Amino acid sequence: MAREMKDSGIEWIGEIPKAWKIAPLKRFAKIQTGNTPSKADEALFYADEGILWIKPNNLGTGYPITYTTDYLTLEGRNAARVMPPNTVYVCCIGSLGKVGYSLVEGCCNQQINALIYNDRMYWKYGYYLTLAQESRYLLYGNGNVLQIINATNQGNIECVVPSLREQKDISNFLDEMCVEIDSVLEKTRSSIEEYKKLKQAVITQAVTKGIRGNREMKDSQSTWFGQILSDWEMRKIKYIFKIQKDIAGKEGHTVLSITQKGIKPKDLSKNEGQLAENYSNYQLVHIGDFAMNHMDLLTGWVDVSKYEGVTSPDYRVFGLIDKDKYCSQYYLYLMQMCYTNRIFYGLGQGVSGLGRWRLQADKFLNFSITVPSYEEQQEIANYLDKKCLAIDELIAKKEQYLSEIENYKKSLIYEYVTGKKEVPQEKQA
Repeated sequence: MAREMKDSGIEWIGEIPKAWKIAPLKRFAKIQTGNTPSKADEALFYADEGILWIKPNNLGTGYPITYTTDYLTLEGRNAARVMPPNTVYVCCIGSLGKVGYSLVEGCCNQQINALIYNDRMYWKYGYYLTLAQESRYLLYGNGNVLQIINATNQGNIECVVPSLREQKDISNFLDEMCVEIDSVLEKTRSSIEEYKKLKQAVITQAVTKGIRGNREMKDSQSTWFGQILSDWEMRKIKYIFKIQKDIAGKEGHTVLSITQKGIKPKDLSKNEGQLAENYSNYQLVHIGDFAMNHMDLLTGWVDVSKYEGVTSPDYRVFGLIDKDKYCSQYYLYLMQMCYTNRIFYGLGQGVSGLGRWRLQADKFLNFSITVPSYEEQQEIANYLDKKCLAIDELIAKKEQYLSEIENYKKSLIYEYVTGKKEVPQEKQA
């Protein structure tokens, strides 16, 4: 027999069982923002084992936070706020709503709010309810560039509150269901990563060893390239490309971002990412130009622009010296291979931990790369276009399936924590 329902009065929640209540989070949890111990002597605070040190990138997996490799020493523990076992951790700066929990004591930085539940709400139900509330965090956040939700605002987020017995029944049932779903998700993610590795292996093999089968090899005299085909050459980038820097001098150009998905026009109306007060000092990028973010060799990328526009004057824009001798698409594959295989990273310098590992112009220009004949460059580029397209289509199908399963998981959690569905009788305590 279906339960009698009532209107919760809250749009995102909709109807709930008649006996359930709506109340703000602050009635059920102490909300504690984390803190970071002084970094005056990192060796004093950070260790390979000890108490868990939780950061935003440890959240959002749906698993307990026990896999982190970051810990605090005893001294670090004394300098940080220690959260008890069964605490739910929520990102409160930037990626609002990313959630995780720990079964043991932990400390977190100030980008995280820790939810320490009282005896009126079962902590695991609170975790699932927080997952279902993800969209609410965006509404309660403040800030233009970086979204922030403080403890007061978070405490005002609405909670759906069944009896404690029902909270535990729902949590136990969702635990059981989510284990199965997470297993499928993990296998799918692993499959996607394997396809990505295959794609990179295909590209690396083609741009360093060719695609015409076994042929005579020779030493490239390069640590990075090893043996190359005997009729190939190694040539410094400065003899193939020319760096160009033409400042726009006026506003009105399309602003281009260099992302790991390629060069994309930036939608300034969304007010996202880093914005400049004036784009007249940005440098011009023409269709067919290469542009790279050489400022951060871990997250940066290189691509050939399909657009006319401008990009940051800190980035590197360059073009082929002789398009009759060098195939743009071949060298795009080669340049991108140098990013993914960390070749450019190996040539860089700076402060890697702060995302400032840069490839200086002289190191870039004097780096030697493979030069097959122009005909073989085209042959390799055409081969990789077809191979990569086929692999990308497989990855896209896997990612679509992944998205569908993730959405199913979110829907399942939402329906049970808001009472739209009832835990089967045989699963209840």
